[in-house]
Amino acid sequence: MRTSILLAVTSLLSAISAQQTVYLIRHGEQPPNDGTGLSTEGQLRAQCLREVFGDKSGYNIDYIIAEHPLKHLYGTHRQRALDTVLPLAYDLGLAVDTSCDRDNHNCVGKLVARHNRRGKGNLLICWEHEALTDIARALGDYDAPIYYDDHYNLIWTDPYPYSVVTNTTTSEMCPGLDP
Repeated sequence: MRTSILLAVTSLLSAISAQQTVYLIRHGEQPPNDGTGLSTEGQLRAQCLREVFGDKSGYNIDYIIAEHPLKHLYGTHRQRALDTVLPLAYDLGLAVDTSCDRDNHNCVGKLVARHNRRGKGNLLICWEHEALTDIARALGDYDAPIYYDDHYNLIWTDPYPYSVVTNTTTSEMCPGLDP
């Protein structure tokens, strides 16, 4: 009897400690006139994120999701999210999952759920700011905040069970970019 109670408690503690936190960020700054790719500031932000979320940061990122870039005859659109996290992914030795289209928020929710069953570290989601609220809703926060248009530096924290984004004011604190 004691052994089965001990096993049940150990199993419960294992399940609790295995729950990951999701961090949501906006892609880096865009060039003027709605150009493609990242502006100089956006490229600096992408480099800064290597320190912010890197292996010495305490964020313990082991899975990165960015919206799927669209390729067409005139080039690539929606590439900014991927370009923002590629340097970090390289440093961490991770591939960036770009399997979800920009507007398929439920796809992101499914990726997070799948990662929770097998992953050990936390998740970083980089997306267009207008979709971050919908992604938080797809994860379970039905009263998700709005990521305002004039910010590029905010890190949203959404701990398991993803029902409330608990922090929307943490700044990436990138030198020369963020207040």
